[in-house]
Amino acid sequence: MAKQMQKTSMFIEQSPGDYENGDIQKNLDDDGRPKRTGTWVTASAHIITAVIGSGVLSLAWAIAQLGWVAGPAVLMAFSFITYFTSTLLADCYRAPDPVHGKRNYTYMDVVRAYLGGRKVQLCGLAQYANLVGITIGYTITASISMVAVKRSNCFHKHGHHVKCQTSNYPFMVIFACIQLVLSQIPNFDKLSWLSIVAAIMSFAYSSIGLGLSIAKVAGGEHVRTSLTGVTVGVDVSGSEKVWRTFQAIGDIAFAYAYSTVLIEIQDTIKSSPPENKSMKRASSIGVSTTTLFYVLCGLIGYAAFGNDAPGNFLTGFGFYEPFWLIDFANICIAIHLIGAYQVFAQPLFGFVEGWCSRNWPNSKFITSEHAVDVPFYGIYYLNFFRLVWRTAYVIITAVVAMIFPFFNDFLGLIGAGSFWPLTVYFPIEMHIAQSKTPKYSFRWIWLKILSWVCLVVSLIAAAGSVQGLIQSLKTYKPFQTQE
Repeated sequence: MAKQMQKTSMFIEQSPGDYENGDIQKNLDDDGRPKRTGTWVTASAHIITAVIGSGVLSLAWAIAQLGWVAGPAVLMAFSFITYFTSTLLADCYRAPDPVHGKRNYTYMDVVRAYLGGRKVQLCGLAQYANLVGITIGYTITASISMVAVKRSNCFHKHGHHVKCQTSNYPFMVIFACIQLVLSQIPNFDKLSWLSIVAAIMSFAYSSIGLGLSIAKVAGGEHVRTSLTGVTVGVDVSGSEKVWRTFQAIGDIAFAYAYSTVLIEIQDTIKSSPPENKSMKRASSIGVSTTTLFYVLCGLIGYAAFGNDAPGNFLTGFGFYEPFWLIDFANICIAIHLIGAYQVFAQPLFGFVEGWCSRNWPNSKFITSEHAVDVPFYGIYYLNFFRLVWRTAYVIITAVVAMIFPFFNDFLGLIGAGSFWPLTVYFPIEMHIAQSKTPKYSFRWIWLKILSWVCLVVSLIAAAGSVQGLIQSLKTYKPFQTQE
């Protein structure tokens, strides 16, 4: 029996001795998969790694487009919506009962259990297209941070007037080489140490950006701010104001997005206490922590830079000194994005590998694992298909990133494209199905209103981001360097 399980599953990674000693029940959950060891602490780390991305550094720019009134209001609205729908989604991990029902290992499995039909394919398309987009975006952003370190040292050495041109491409290659190694981490459950390191890095660079902004405000330098953000006729034209507002909403939507990996994170949590209870606690800690950082970084960043806030106030050189602190912050961003890339890539890796193992269960290339003794690590189970497929994926995302090196525009488009279907629509529809909410009841009506409002928000954010991408394409020169 154990031998057959090894043959047909990509998830069993036990040594033969475990079975010979009769320890299979000790090492496996009741459904035959490896026993989960995650807790609300590791889940919180995964969430913070996924949520506090480099998007926090663009929030000062987003607040500058929206102003003192709409900016904080939009931040808090997305915070509430994300937390509320994440609790709905957490209850759908098991079906039909949220505590004793059958486990669903992926977002698609959850949609299949509650909604079925074409919605399963639509969910998969939205989720995995989003994950691919995020990994491409993170490759771009990490290279920008690495370039910023080199340029910061150049400015310090030669003066701020020097252009210090540096190409992004070598740093994209470096980032991809690191991901080639880390992508061989077998699954999400083995990723907790990397998420904890990445979460610490995100706190570090967010705190540095916040501290530098406070110092700039305390310095008394006058900057222009307003209740409505950038001023028409002074900072931007009327049409630019509209498009930038749409794009800013998209940036904020992306800054809260983690529903794409919520179910996969929850699938790492051990079953006692119930997974949905631990996940709700982790979501509460993750969202409240990130909201605090977002509000502080966004508002104080706007107070520091005013309507001229750069798209990223660390890599955009809103600050030049102390150069060593700027360097450290940008290194933290790069390290964080190394971990965040894996958080978003692992569900995609698992989906492709699971699909292939189900379709070709007798292929040794796909299903066989070979024990390799790695110095300072121990036994690593090498799978040749995993090696080839994940290596190819990392290379492809790096190449695409080299072709489209646009930062803010990608943030908004990715956020707008995934926010409504994955963060709002599916969680609400599955909650209605699970709770058997009567049609046209008060709760049903306000849930539908929330869903439609968020659809409108996603559409206008997507429109703003598309317009931003068009403008970037008009001014883009192939193989350009950072200036």
